[in-house]
Amino acid sequence: MNDTQSRDTDQDLQARKTRIIVMGAGLGALLGLISSYLYARAAEENSDGEAGPGGSVSTGQLLAVLLTVLGLVRQIAELGKPNDDKKSGKK
Repeated sequence: MNDTQSRDTDQDLQARKTRIIVMGAGLGALLGLISSYLYARAAEENSDGEAGPGGSVSTGQLLAVLLTVLGLVRQIAELGKPNDDKKSGKK
Protein backbone atom coordinates (compact mmCIF):
# COMPACT_ATOMS: atom_id res chain seq x y z
CA MET A 1 0.00 0.00 0.00
CA ASN A 2 1.43 3.36 -0.92
CA ASP A 3 1.27 6.58 1.09
CA THR A 4 -1.73 7.99 -0.80
CA GLN A 5 -3.80 4.86 -0.18
CA SER A 6 -2.85 4.95 3.48
CA ARG A 7 -4.02 8.57 3.81
CA ASP A 8 -7.29 7.74 2.03
CA THR A 9 -7.89 4.84 4.40
CA ASP A 10 -7.11 7.02 7.43
CA GLN A 11 -9.48 9.70 6.16
CA ASP A 12 -12.21 7.11 5.56
CA LEU A 13 -11.77 5.74 9.08
CA GLN A 14 -11.85 9.23 10.57
CA ALA A 15 -14.98 10.12 8.59
CA ARG A 16 -16.65 6.91 9.73
CA LYS A 17 -15.69 7.58 13.35
CA THR A 18 -17.04 11.13 13.14
CA ARG A 19 -20.31 9.89 11.61
CA ILE A 20 -20.72 7.28 14.37
CA ILE A 21 -20.10 9.86 17.11
CA VAL A 22 -22.54 12.37 15.61
CA MET A 23 -25.23 9.69 15.20
CA GLY A 24 -24.66 8.50 18.77
CA ALA A 25 -24.93 12.02 20.14
CA GLY A 26 -28.14 12.59 18.20
CA LEU A 27 -29.67 9.31 19.36
CA GLY A 28 -28.61 10.02 22.95
CA ALA A 29 -30.16 13.48 22.84
CA LEU A 30 -33.37 12.07 21.37
CA LEU A 31 -33.54 9.34 24.02
CA GLY A 32 -32.92 11.92 26.76
CA LEU A 33 -35.64 14.18 25.38
CA ILE A 34 -38.18 11.37 25.20
CA SER A 35 -37.25 10.12 28.68
CA SER A 36 -37.53 13.54 30.29
CA TYR A 37 -40.87 14.18 28.55
CA LEU A 38 -42.28 10.87 29.78
CA TYR A 39 -40.99 11.51 33.31
CA ALA A 40 -42.49 15.01 33.39
CA ARG A 41 -45.82 13.72 32.05
CA ALA A 42 -45.97 10.92 34.64
CA ALA A 43 -45.08 13.35 37.45
CA GLU A 44 -47.78 15.75 36.25
CA GLU A 45 -50.41 13.00 36.10
CA ASN A 46 -49.57 11.89 39.65
CA SER A 47 -49.52 15.36 41.23
CA ASP A 48 -52.44 16.88 43.10
CA GLY A 49 -52.40 19.99 40.92
CA GLU A 50 -51.74 22.53 43.67
CA ALA A 51 -48.40 21.50 45.14
CA GLY A 52 -46.67 20.84 41.82
CA PRO A 53 -45.05 17.55 40.80
CA GLY A 54 -45.37 14.48 42.99
CA GLY A 55 -42.79 13.08 45.41
CA SER A 56 -39.08 13.08 44.84
CA VAL A 57 -37.08 10.24 43.33
CA SER A 58 -35.35 8.03 45.89
CA THR A 59 -31.63 7.31 45.90
CA GLY A 60 -32.37 3.62 45.31
CA GLN A 61 -34.36 4.41 42.18
CA LEU A 62 -31.59 6.64 40.85
CA LEU A 63 -29.01 3.94 41.55
CA ALA A 64 -31.11 1.34 39.71
CA VAL A 65 -31.41 3.63 36.68
CA LEU A 66 -27.67 4.38 36.76
CA LEU A 67 -26.76 0.69 36.82
CA THR A 68 -29.17 -0.01 33.96
CA VAL A 69 -27.65 2.81 31.88
CA LEU A 70 -24.12 1.57 32.61
CA GLY A 71 -25.13 -1.93 31.49
CA LEU A 72 -26.58 -0.51 28.28
CA VAL A 73 -23.42 1.52 27.59
CA ARG A 74 -21.31 -1.59 28.14
CA GLN A 75 -23.43 -3.58 25.69
CA ILE A 76 -23.16 -0.82 23.09
CA ALA A 77 -19.37 -0.77 23.52
CA GLU A 78 -19.29 -4.55 22.99
CA LEU A 79 -21.02 -4.08 19.61
CA GLY A 80 -17.85 -2.48 18.26
CA LYS A 81 -15.67 -5.45 19.10
CA PRO A 82 -15.16 -8.28 16.63
CA ASN A 83 -17.10 -11.49 17.24
CA ASP A 84 -15.11 -13.92 19.36
CA ASP A 85 -16.31 -17.45 18.70
CA LYS A 86 -14.08 -18.84 21.46
CA LYS A 87 -16.63 -17.79 24.08
CA SER A 88 -19.46 -19.72 22.46
CA GLY A 89 -17.33 -22.73 21.57
CA LYS A 90 -17.95 -22.33 17.83
CA LYS A 91 -15.19 -22.85 15.30
